[in-house]
Amino acid sequence: MIFDSFFAALAQMTDARFRNVLLTGIGLTIALLIGASALFIWLMGGLVGEEASLPLIGEVTWLNDLVSWGAVVAVAVLSIFLMIPVASAITSMFLDTVAQAVEDKHYPNLGPAQNVPLADAVRDTFSFLGVLIVANICALVLYLFFVPLAPFIFWGLNGFLLGREYFTLAAIRRVGRQQAKVLRSRYMLRIWAAGFLMAIPLSVPLLNLIIPILGAATFTHLFHRLSPQGPYVQTSPDP
Repeated sequence: MIFDSFFAALAQMTDARFRNVLLTGIGLTIALLIGASALFIWLMGGLVGEEASLPLIGEVTWLNDLVSWGAVVAVAVLSIFLMIPVASAITSMFLDTVAQAVEDKHYPNLGPAQNVPLADAVRDTFSFLGVLIVANICALVLYLFFVPLAPFIFWGLNGFLLGREYFTLAAIRRVGRQQAKVLRSRYMLRIWAAGFLMAIPLSVPLLNLIIPILGAATFTHLFHRLSPQGPYVQTSPDP
């Protein structure tokens, strides 16, 4: 079921709607990282000031440059680790477009999906973004202590988070938030396994940029195939 969902999603990657979401997600991600980086570097330079006093040395004027360049290096390293989590979170705002493209092609007899309010979509996106960033930063410590296991820690962590988020967002469109949580709990191991499959290509440069789109499409298929009745039809919205 997982591989069928994955290959069905992969076969649709040339869809124009997929491409538009990909380009939008990458553009917004780059803009966000550049803005956050510039703000961080500016703040670090402002904290030190043009001149500073060091014990035993006295007044120095080069500390500001040192801190600024150090901040640049730190931001560059963090951006490598955060590029994909941020792109994944931002792309989740456009999951409806990807899911609708999948349903139009593979499940044409479904009724219209529930509209997710914009405020809820933005809230879910920033919540997911915060969890992804914090979790991946914390995982850096584990990578240092368990170097041989670092790839599996990365795949397991991001697979769990991606699977949990994308399945929930795909399910909400059809069965509402509460029922989506019930289904997620019931099929958690399968969802995690599918997320693990999505997380493996995250280690491959350039290929990792399409994973948010591929993941969203895969979990749309997986949601429909996990339904005992077959593809879900429209249900009444959550109260």
